[in-house]
Amino acid sequence: MNAAAALDLDLGVDAVLVGRVQDFTRPGSRSAIDKRPLPGRLRIGIEGLELDEQGDRRVHGGPDKALHHYPRDHYAAWRQELGAHALLEAPGAFGENLSTLGATEADLCLGDRLRLGTALVEVSQSRQPCWKLSDRFGVAALARRVQESGRTGWYYRVLQPGEVAAGDRLVLLERPYPDWSLARLIQLLYRREVDLAQLEQVLALPLVPNWRVLFERRLAQREVECWDKRLLGQPAAE
Repeated sequence: MNAAAALDLDLGVDAVLVGRVQDFTRPGSRSAIDKRPLPGRLRIGIEGLELDEQGDRRVHGGPDKALHHYPRDHYAAWRQELGAHALLEAPGAFGENLSTLGATEADLCLGDRLRLGTALVEVSQSRQPCWKLSDRFGVAALARRVQESGRTGWYYRVLQPGEVAAGDRLVLLERPYPDWSLARLIQLLYRREVDLAQLEQVLALPLVPNWRVLFERRLAQREVECWDKRLLGQPAAE
């Protein structure tokens, strides 16, 4: 399967997961990254699943990050790279709300609209991994490795609320931007060199506000921003 294929993406939802905010690994930090599967049907609203929480609403949650999808397809590669790890034995290792098999970032495009259970969702952006992944796994620089691998997962916004449960289908209905797979966007986002032609092209897409600001700044300044604060939890060294 690939992003240019016909609209035949139809996946089974293996798990629907939610998390509660709790104290995290560093003083003053709070997180709901520890997502656990819940049985039964859960309501999906504009800001995501009922019972799901976010520890830092400045960078997590909200309408453009209502649902986080991380494919189980990537778990085998992480087990190969990291070795046996308890978190990789079940869905939820990466703080995802939805777990499926059969499609990755190469198979979804920005703006794809999908039926999820009885809800209608739209692919809004890929995930930008942060230091909390490294701390959760106990693996230094894992967030950077997730970024460099392209195995980041992605987010949906909710266009029509509904309900979802494990065993429901996730079905692609519409693909307005077939040339812009998430894999292509991720490559552009994390490339160290500035590609002016692609930056101009991507700015024609319906980007979330912070991505538009980021790409506009790159285009104007002809340089890529520093990622240390997000990846390491600390500002860049002077």
